[in-house]
Amino acid sequence: MRSPLNIARIRAIQDKWGPLFQLVLGLCIMCVVFLAGLIVFMFVEGWSFIDSFYMMVITLSTVGFGEIHPLSDRARLLTAMIIICGVGNFAYIVGSFSRMLVDGHLHKLLWRRKVQRRIDKLDNHYIICGYGRIGCVVVQEILKVSPDVVVIEHAPELIEQLKREGIMHLAGDATDDGLLVAAGIKRAKSIVTALTDEAANVYVTLTARQLNPGISIIARANNASHITRLEFAGANKVVLPHLIGGVRMAHTVLRPTVTDFLDLAIRGNIDLQLEQLLISRNSVFVGKNLMDSNIRKEFDLIIVAIKRESGELVFNPGPREVLCGGDTVITLGRQTDLQRICELL
Repeated sequence: MRSPLNIARIRAIQDKWGPLFQLVLGLCIMCVVFLAGLIVFMFVEGWSFIDSFYMMVITLSTVGFGEIHPLSDRARLLTAMIIICGVGNFAYIVGSFSRMLVDGHLHKLLWRRKVQRRIDKLDNHYIICGYGRIGCVVVQEILKVSPDVVVIEHAPELIEQLKREGIMHLAGDATDDGLLVAAGIKRAKSIVTALTDEAANVYVTLTARQLNPGISIIARANNASHITRLEFAGANKVVLPHLIGGVRMAHTVLRPTVTDFLDLAIRGNIDLQLEQLLISRNSVFVGKNLMDSNIRKEFDLIIVAIKRESGELVFNPGPREVLCGGDTVITLGRQTDLQRICELL
């Protein structure tokens, strides 16, 4: 008697693979029937392996050839059972394969394997859990900078949307450890958990931190009281979408010009961009202050702030502020000037 756990596991595999599970099951049964026939001819009739193998091939293929050697009555009964089981199982295999073709499961399987191969080649990529209202915006914004984005989503309608948009994705529950590993969590640069379920966000955060201790985790929260819980689980940043939206609306009312300017700078609707630049340890700017670096003079960039490697933030730095390796400089300037300075960082 099978335990309920084994039955549930078999049903889960069957639901996951669909007709492919039935096809594999049919092939396994066919192998069992073939081996049983070999045993009948070899040990019941005393035939050689070659004769038994050949007899099984012509029996299961129903080509109509005669018997190699005369069969006993007992062997004929066993052979009849083998034919019934073999032909019936062959019809089952053909039906399963036809269903795969008609329902498109074979195409989906091949497409999923193709996507998985692309994901396996990624490194320092971004993983987005959930493609709802928040996750969709996150994905579209990241795609403007990098195509290395993998989405994990379980809703069928959103999965179809991801396929239409050509975005790499995996279908399933983001709380599944195996799915996170398949998405390349151990090689990812950052993961954004934008699920609507608060408990699921906590679980994904815990799992991601365990699988990749150095990954950057941005988690969504629906309540301010849950921020501490997500940070304790390992999130680097916790975002409350409704809070950000409310603050943004208030700033639009109180400081409309400033808000419009930031919109233009961030969205890139004008030739002006707010960007963060990491200064490497062998950069020509290391050890120089802002005046001697000539960043403003040669590249026409405004230094808004400097984030030290220790995490300290220096807002509106003065001309005597020294640049160090590992610092992140927040600058404002044209895209062409930003590209030129990146070559020296």
